[in-house]
Amino acid sequence: NLREALVEAATTLIAEKGPEGFTIAEAARLAGVSPAAPYRHFRDAQALLAEVALRGFERFAAALAAAWNNGRPDPLRAFEAIGRAYLAFARNEPAAYAAMFEARLVFDDHPPLRTAGDRAFAVLRDAADRLVAALPRERRPPSLMMALHVWGLAHGIAALFVRGGPSRRKLPMSAEDLLEAGVLVYLQGLGLAGGPMAGNAGTE
Repeated sequence: NLREALVEAATTLIAEKGPEGFTIAEAARLAGVSPAAPYRHFRDAQALLAEVALRGFERFAAALAAAWNNGRPDPLRAFEAIGRAYLAFARNEPAAYAAMFEARLVFDDHPPLRTAGDRAFAVLRDAADRLVAALPRERRPPSLMMALHVWGLAHGIAALFVRGGPSRRKLPMSAEDLLEAGVLVYLQGLGLAGGPMAGNAGTE
């Protein structure tokens, strides 16, 4: 299966050289085919890179959805599990993560890629919707804003403390503990996790 072999070769090269460090000819050589063979499936290296990113987003969305588990055993713990799943993906799938977030792909040029990315974000948006529903209506923050804030926090911690390379900073704790503490402080500020405001959560 030439298409699968090329995606696998590209993933290997991205892991070794980064998302901008490979050519389609290198992917062909690693897949054991002629330099012209990849063009039956991909117009250029960017298209092959987009396919790696697309599959990454699909697995990413599935991992986040599994962690959320429809808010079980309770929305707060499930929300924390999403953060752990985010960092686990960045750690365990570095090539896919690099293609998804570090390759500077133009998502508008690859509509399926944008759709897959939106599907992953939708898990976090759904979780935020469920959490804010516990607050009185007049005190509910915009769930989109909340989802974006938490996404940014998770992404920043992944970039600084999980992704490989000599620039990665060292922590006196795990990245998961740092993210969990940051999310907890954020949710407390919204009255969603402990603190004086949370005592009224769930009352309308």
